[in-house]
Amino acid sequence: MSDYPFLSREFLSALEETGCTTAATGWQARHLGGGRRPFMPLYVKTHSYGEYVFDWAWADAYHRAGLAYYPKLVTAIPFSPITGPRLRPPAEQLDGKAAEALFAELRDIAADTGASSWHLLFPDTATRRLFRGLGLLERSGVQFHWFNRGYRDFDDFLAACNARKRKMVRRERRRIAEQGLRVEMREGTEIDTRLWAFFFRLYQLTYLKRSGMEGYLTEAFFERLGTTLADRLAMAVAYVDGEAVAAALYLHDAGSLYGRYWGCLREYECLHFELCYYQGIEYAIRRGLDRFDAGAQGEHKIPRGFEPVETWSLHWIRHPEFAVAIADFVARERAYNLRYLEEARSLLPFRTGGD
Repeated sequence: MSDYPFLSREFLSALEETGCTTAATGWQARHLGGGRRPFMPLYVKTHSYGEYVFDWAWADAYHRAGLAYYPKLVTAIPFSPITGPRLRPPAEQLDGKAAEALFAELRDIAADTGASSWHLLFPDTATRRLFRGLGLLERSGVQFHWFNRGYRDFDDFLAACNARKRKMVRRERRRIAEQGLRVEMREGTEIDTRLWAFFFRLYQLTYLKRSGMEGYLTEAFFERLGTTLADRLAMAVAYVDGEAVAAALYLHDAGSLYGRYWGCLREYECLHFELCYYQGIEYAIRRGLDRFDAGAQGEHKIPRGFEPVETWSLHWIRHPEFAVAIADFVARERAYNLRYLEEARSLLPFRTGGD
């Protein structure tokens, strides 16, 4: 996955150079390697915001025991709960000795910074496999991804769904036109400066609604992406009477589409489903992409064709007694997640038998 956009120099440097990941924001970059050595992103964190693998309870347990959980070390794509490679070159090209060297360097940095732990978030299978055997705890999670089964177009995808869900999706899509909305998918340089400014306003509004804060990312970050990663970008924009009223941002590589952020000036029925799911599905089919990762959480994705998948994170806990306690927690959590996955799969909308 050499074209995975989130591990690119362009993406990570945009975060750092536009003020999103700095010591002041609690994301102090201390990346490993580079040059002839494998590169791995690393941040010294003073909180757990923007990670999407939730360890607030662990931090609270440390606090109640009179211990400091922060700082901690995190290898992740900041603010992006997206499974993918975490090493350059990719883990498939590395061996166990490389993993051992990286882990030794991580422990040295933990000693230097007083970090309680190291957390590797949303690694792909190859990265996860590379670090096995080093005594790391494996924690599972669940997301919902859409998979392209060779569909010719959106109607071909709908034909794979049962009649009730086909009717639901078609009804939701009709509501867009009935409300006077028109949707365009803009790509790359078609996303101009005015549209980026509009999208940043939406981004801030969305975070204000959800959490009362204006988000983690700066307007300069989005503008930088529009310049340095234009060939990996798409934006679904909804208009009413020629006025933009909502938008959803996507990134993609050769095989996958990634839905990242969305927002609206006004609420419209079914518009979130249209911009964040159905437009993405159509785009993935049109480009021949295998997978559409629309982001974290969202059981409402299941009846719209998004399948439950297991996600992973790896954890090194320096304190031996807490390591034992957390190992017990993640084992019990995994058992719950496996039951949840099975139940979620039973709710998928795809046709069975004579439907």
